[in-house]
Amino acid sequence: MTTNLQTPIDYLKGVGPNRADLLRKELGIYTYQDLINLFPNRYIDRTQYYKINQLQQNNADVQVIGKIVAFKEVAQKQGKRLVATFQDDTGTMELVWFRGQKWIRDNLKLNTTYVIFGRTNLFGGKFNMPHPELELIEEHEKNLRSAMQPVYPSTEKLSNKGITNRAISKIIQELFIETGGRFTETLSETLLSELKLIKKSDALFNVHFPKSQELLAKAQFRLKFEELFYIQLQLIIKNLIHKSKIKGFPFEHVGDYFNTFFNNHLPFELTNAQKRVLKEIRADLGSNAQMNRLLQGDVGSGKTIVAFMSMLMALDNGFQACLMAPTEILSVQHYNGLFELCKILNINIKILTGSSKTSERKKTHEALENGELQILIGTHALLEDKVKFKNLGLAIIDEQHRFGVAQRSKLWHKNTSPPHVLIMTATPIPRTLAMSVYGDLDISVIDELPAGRKPIKTVHRYDKNRLNVFKFIREEIVKGRQIYIVYPLIRESEALDYKDLMDGYESISRDFPMPKYQISIVHGKMKPADKDFEMQRFIKGETQIMVATTVIEVGVNVPNASVMIIESAERFGLSQLHQLRGRVGRGAEQSYCILMTGHKLSNDSKTRLQTMVKTSDGFEIAEVDLKLRGPGDIMGTQQSGVLNLKIADIIKDKDILLSARFYAKKLLTEDTSLSKTENEVILNTYKALGKYKNIWNYIS
Repeated sequence: MTTNLQTPIDYLKGVGPNRADLLRKELGIYTYQDLINLFPNRYIDRTQYYKINQLQQNNADVQVIGKIVAFKEVAQKQGKRLVATFQDDTGTMELVWFRGQKWIRDNLKLNTTYVIFGRTNLFGGKFNMPHPELELIEEHEKNLRSAMQPVYPSTEKLSNKGITNRAISKIIQELFIETGGRFTETLSETLLSELKLIKKSDALFNVHFPKSQELLAKAQFRLKFEELFYIQLQLIIKNLIHKSKIKGFPFEHVGDYFNTFFNNHLPFELTNAQKRVLKEIRADLGSNAQMNRLLQGDVGSGKTIVAFMSMLMALDNGFQACLMAPTEILSVQHYNGLFELCKILNINIKILTGSSKTSERKKTHEALENGELQILIGTHALLEDKVKFKNLGLAIIDEQHRFGVAQRSKLWHKNTSPPHVLIMTATPIPRTLAMSVYGDLDISVIDELPAGRKPIKTVHRYDKNRLNVFKFIREEIVKGRQIYIVYPLIRESEALDYKDLMDGYESISRDFPMPKYQISIVHGKMKPADKDFEMQRFIKGETQIMVATTVIEVGVNVPNASVMIIESAERFGLSQLHQLRGRVGRGAEQSYCILMTGHKLSNDSKTRLQTMVKTSDGFEIAEVDLKLRGPGDIMGTQQSGVLNLKIADIIKDKDILLSARFYAKKLLTEDTSLSKTENEVILNTYKALGKYKNIWNYIS
């Protein structure tokens, strides 16, 4: 009889209601299944026994067999410490306790063989071990505990309530006794033999109680592969269902709007990458399935023109298109950029944001519903129930990680049939992360910059170099260039940020006095109209310096601005630094990015700054960022808990992820409905996973 792994944890011997409650609250363990999937963080190798004369001065945990031959108490500044003399046949060492002395004196036997375990220190030429773990040799030998000791995730609360690492190991041991160590196999024979994977039961046993390093490695590989394989399977199935079930509007022909624009009005020659991406989009729009594509392109790689040309395909087939951006500034910029192009082609385009006037809104709503309005640009305001399209054929979402899943689905339901969807991001997503988080989307990448763009020169300067930096700014202004100076915005302390910005503004005003110099200032506390006024002054070239917080991070396009100075650069993340740098280098002139910091820098800050100076490749930067921050942070708060993995790590296990995706794809190509007998195991596991947890537990 196999135990049902969905049994509540309360029923396991040695747990009981109080412990169960703590395990639920602290570690999210509700069932036997959750407990078996509580994998150790690390292991302490207890396969070796050392002699006292073999001890080395390092910080490794070691175990020694010997006897306690004497105790003594030593007075110290506060209270006393208890010292025991421990010996084996090669020498003696000391065991030291700073607390719990009475219990130890009462419970430890002299001249009895113990196995001690802990970290050693060398003091006055003699080794000592503070607060060792002790076990009688008979106990040590009969424990099911393996040679390598697992160390489980824990919390302070658990330790305080006596649920120590040993206690967790003990209840997992109970679980193995109750189930007889037999667990249902979850992968097919084909996969097991092709990848030489060990059986599920062996993998679970050896991950909790490994007898050797080699068995542990096999167990971990098997479990990591399985976890990533089912995530990929779910994402690919979702994509296949999407393509077969969700019918898109077939855009059957490329017509006048597209051809006129392409042949007569294209402002510059398209790069090969842009042409390739347009072909991929064209193929999606012409098929019968709904397009669901992610377009990645570094800052300035020309995503907007690709988006516009995709909209023209929708218009050529009698449909409307919309573009949703996360901020008002960005929406306005998209609108201004596209308005000129639409004017030439006689296309009706409007913008809708939080600050649109009521009278304007009404007109826009009406024109949208009767189909006169062809393209609508806007912020979250597009999601309001009042906004109704006559026939929305294409929805484009910019910087999609700033919108939650629920917000996106709202846009889908604006139509009886869902529109084609193109998601754009200038935050390059490392390949592994893209495959895991957006594995259900088709991905296009624009990986070359338009001709004539010069790489931006990036340097790191300390605060003491400020006078030289100011001198450089003056020289650039004389050449007719404009300058950004950006201050960090850390939400917790808006008052403090505001002070930083204002102090900065004052000192810059002193060094660059009016009327010779004009300075714009933009920050989050300003009214939208004031912000816009200041932005416009800078765009028109009426001010030479723009002092701002990170509100300008995304999408402000001033080709004449050639210098980006980032104050307290150590307080920014890599992707933010990269986004800010991308605000310059938009014209033909040489542009510069200057990262200003104080002298005290953490190692991570140093790595970030060195990476920025060394490379301007967004994908390379994203890989470094992923290593520094892990996947959860990279996707931003809307996508928090992005990959809530139990054992795999998409950074370290990149190769396993690639292999899992390859085998999931191969399996679904050969047996789309998983109906072959040999894949029954996979189908059952897949269904069970869907019942107890689905991909959205991994991906929010």
